[in-house]
Amino acid sequence: MKDARDIIVAPVISEKSMNLMETTNTYTFKVAKKANKVEIRNAVEEIFKVKVEKVNTMNMRGKKRRLGVHQGKRPDWKKAMVKLAKGDEIEIFEGL
Repeated sequence: MKDARDIIVAPVISEKSMNLMETTNTYTFKVAKKANKVEIRNAVEEIFKVKVEKVNTMNMRGKKRRLGVHQGKRPDWKKAMVKLAKGDEIEIFEGL
């Protein structure tokens, strides 16, 4: 992995992730499948200029979907939950 923007794909915005953000200062991101915890930590610190305390990752299975008689599957993806140091916050999540 070269660029930090290749590692962090998108923020995950859900009711549970918003609750974690407010209570425990933990932000959730969709990340590259091959990224490890160290690469994720460095990418978040570089992009958002914050101090990361802890990174938890999990591989998410894609859900099965159907449209009429046709059946398909959404792609598998990797989720990272990043806990920031006390007092740090990421601005893109403000106002949500």
